Amino acid sequence: MYASNQPGCLDSSALWLTMYFFFNLGLTLYNKVILSLFDFPFPWTLTAIHTLCGAIGSYAFWKFNLFTPSKLGEKENMVMLSFSVLYTINIAISNVSLNLVTVPFHQVVRAMTPVFTVMLSVAFLSKSYSRMTYISLLPVVAGVAFATFGDYSYTAIGFFLTVLGTVLAALKTVVTNRVQVGRLKLHPLDLLLRMSPLAFIQTLIYSYLTGEMAAVSTYVQTQFSFSLFFALLINGVLAFGLNVVSFTANKKTSALTMTVAGK
Repeated sequence: MYASNQPGCLDSSALWLTMYFFFNLGLTLYNKVILSLFDFPFPWTLTAIHTLCGAIGSYAFWKFNLFTPSKLGEKENMVMLSFSVLYTINIAISNVSLNLVTVPFHQVVRAMTPVFTVMLSVAFLSKSYSRMTYISLLPVVAGVAFATFGDYSYTAIGFFLTVLGTVLAALKTVVTNRVQVGRLKLHPLDLLLRMSPLAFIQTLIYSYLTGEMAAVSTYVQTQFSFSLFFALLINGVLAFGLNVVSFTANKKTSALTMTVAGK
């Protein structure tokens, strides 16, 4: 649970949303650099680094007594396992699509996340939104399109995966909110501690099945450098920071607010 002596400023929803916006944008651009500039076309491996850093970081925070993990039953653990699959696939699809489309196109499609979030909330959670909420989403999507206007190039599979990743991002945001404010009421770091190790194992399995693991082994022997190592390390730290900020902001606000802030 949260410490009772936590500074008041850290309870500010606006602060966490602002941090989420910058971490989200920064990691997206940094992922593109890793995949392109360093010629590192291994999205599953990049996802594994993200989840491994998430596991190590959340474990360290636990050992420093910054939170106390909840005790979950068998049913709750199955929910965590199912959520970890969604968590893994969402990250991986985003990384895969980034290697197939330009950043402006990726951002424009991802701007549709609030729309998908509303659709999922209405369809599966029976939520309702006012007409003004729907109208207010229009300038959000249009604003991103104007701000990122430029090289909208993509492949057919890149287009499909970017849209799929957007839907999965909306679904993950909705489920994350329910897990933290619903019956389980998990601490953001507790959720990350449970998700990351499972997601890391799943990512290694996917990497092996797709043949990427063998390609990475060859890459390490022929092209790996210390500069890439440090770039990947910084990437993993950014991903851990994004997850902490994202889960905390989600808990303090709502799924729809999160998707709007991410634009």
